Amino acid sequence: MENGHAKNRVAVIGSGNWGSVASRLIASNTAKLPSFHDEVRMWVFEEILPTGKKLSESINQANENCKYLPGIKLGANVIADPDLENAVKDANMLVFVTPHQFVEGICKKLVGKLRPGAEAISLIKGMEIAVEKFSEATIGYKKDKEVATRWAKLFTTPYFLVEDIEGVEFCGTLKNVVAIAAGLVDGLDMGNNTKAAIMRIGLREMRAFSKLLFPSVRDSTFFESCGVADLITTCLGGRNRRVAEAFARNGGKRSFDDLEAEMLHGQKLQGVSTAKEVYEVLTYRGWQELFPLLSTVHEICIGQLPPTSIKQTIHES
Repeated sequence: MENGHAKNRVAVIGSGNWGSVASRLIASNTAKLPSFHDEVRMWVFEEILPTGKKLSESINQANENCKYLPGIKLGANVIADPDLENAVKDANMLVFVTPHQFVEGICKKLVGKLRPGAEAISLIKGMEIAVEKFSEATIGYKKDKEVATRWAKLFTTPYFLVEDIEGVEFCGTLKNVVAIAAGLVDGLDMGNNTKAAIMRIGLREMRAFSKLLFPSVRDSTFFESCGVADLITTCLGGRNRRVAEAFARNGGKRSFDDLEAEMLHGQKLQGVSTAKEVYEVLTYRGWQELFPLLSTVHEICIGQLPPTSIKQTIHES
């Protein structure tokens, strides 16, 4: 809309840790860019805080998300809005930053509610791309450099111009499954060498799985920051690794749902649901034997195999 008369308006769909970070970054740029309206509406899934105050009210009063990003000011131009329809009604640029399992329900609510020609970008790491349902609709600028430039201005980072969208999406998705495997190794006290082997096997399966579904995926993507670097970081310190470690230390007797509720305080564990979605693809295509690590992680998560089964994947790979 830069060449028209109206300014671009941005709405962020999601207000967790990542959604709050994205809103802060976007708001800092819209305040400076003349082609953007400075206000950024952030849709909040309403919660009642221990103080009795609504989360959206707390964000607007304190200018920070005290539950998911405490101590960080979001910017005076970030407006928390618990009404999804109201949050998006004036926006022509939508940024999706919710746990991937909630996207379908949110999109159904948005049907017929958006401005004509509205564009959207996904900052979500999910498996929808594996069944070719979501990526083209979400990454609207895949082949449009003019649109890509507009989004790049909003985020002020060059990586939104990467053309290997499928590769980047798979890296962001599959790393969480591998991180669960790494956490299981930690919980079983199997040592750093075993953990390194799991990460190596995981990276190999990430690449192979991606290229089987999308042969155009580039090998080089897996050696960018979104690939091996992000995988290492997630396997060493992410929430999926941490909860999986607790799962293994409890011998698999406590479910991931219970541990998520206890340990993450409202944040979501994406590795378990992603492992299930990956497994469905593997089963549908008859690929389980080709991906022992990805298959085993899901079977452990649902209690079909004990946590100790993770070590067998090293011998099978």
